[in-house]
Amino acid sequence: MTSRNGYFPGKTKAKRSAIITPRTAQETQIAAMPRQSRAARQALAKTPPLRVGGDGLVEGADRIMRTPTEHQAAGVAFKVARIYLRVSTDEQDLTRQAAIVESTRAAGFYREKASGARADRAELLRMIGDLQPGEVVVAEKIDRISRLPLPEAERLVASIRAQGARLAVPGVVDLSDLAAEAKGVAKVVLESIQDMLLKLALQMARDDYEDRRERQRQGVELAKDAGRYTGRKANTKVHERIVALRSAGHSIPETARLAGCSESQVKRVWALHNQAQA
Repeated sequence: MTSRNGYFPGKTKAKRSAIITPRTAQETQIAAMPRQSRAARQALAKTPPLRVGGDGLVEGADRIMRTPTEHQAAGVAFKVARIYLRVSTDEQDLTRQAAIVESTRAAGFYREKASGARADRAELLRMIGDLQPGEVVVAEKIDRISRLPLPEAERLVASIRAQGARLAVPGVVDLSDLAAEAKGVAKVVLESIQDMLLKLALQMARDDYEDRRERQRQGVELAKDAGRYTGRKANTKVHERIVALRSAGHSIPETARLAGCSESQVKRVWALHNQAQA
C-alpha cells in the first residue's frame, strides 16, 4: 500500500508553518553587516596579535582595543604596575620570569630569592610599602606571591589591598573592575566570587608546597636508607660574599640584599664563620 507522502500509509505530508520567528536586534545587525572580502580576511590573518600587559594595564572597558595614544586622548589614566619576581633558592634564577619585565611598563621591579612560605621577605615588604592607591601588583603566578598557610596568605593580600592596590596574576580571574561598577546584590556577589577564587588559588599554592616538601622528605629518607644521601652542596661564592659583607660592617638585611639571599641564610653562614674562627 503506497502512501501520499511515500513513507507512512494514511499520512499526509505536513505543511510548512507560515509562522516566522522574528530576529533579535543583534541578529538583524549581524545580517546587515557586509561580508569581508578574501583580501580583507587574509590581511586580518597576518595582523600580529594584541599584546596583553604593559600598555594594556589601563582603565576602561574597551582598554584592549585602544592604543596608548587613544587612551590618553580619551582622558583615561594608566594603571601603574609593580612587578614582583621570586625564586626559592640561591641556585635558581629569575630568567623564566623575565618575560614579565620585558612586556610590562612598571614603576618598580622587586627581585627576591626567598621561600614563598615566609612572610618576612625583604623585597615583598618593600614593595608593599611602596604601593600607592590604584596600583597593580603583577607576578608570574600566585605562588610567587605566597605559599603561606591560608590565614597568613589572606593577611598578606589584605596588606596589599590596604594600600589601595590589587593583584593581577595569571590564573586568577580579576573581577575588581566589574565589582567596582556594579551596585547592590550584584556588587556583593562579584566581590564574594573574587574572594572565593583568590582563596582557592592561595590554598592550591600552599597544598602544592606541602606536597613537594613531603615528596622531598620521602626522597631523602630513601636516599639515606640506600646510603646515597650527601645533602645539598653549599654555594661557596654566596657564602664568601656574605662573609665579606658582614666583615665590612654591613647589617644582616643589607647583606642579604647585596648578596641576593635571605636574611636567615646570612645568619646561618655568619654563625658558621664565627664558629670556624673560634
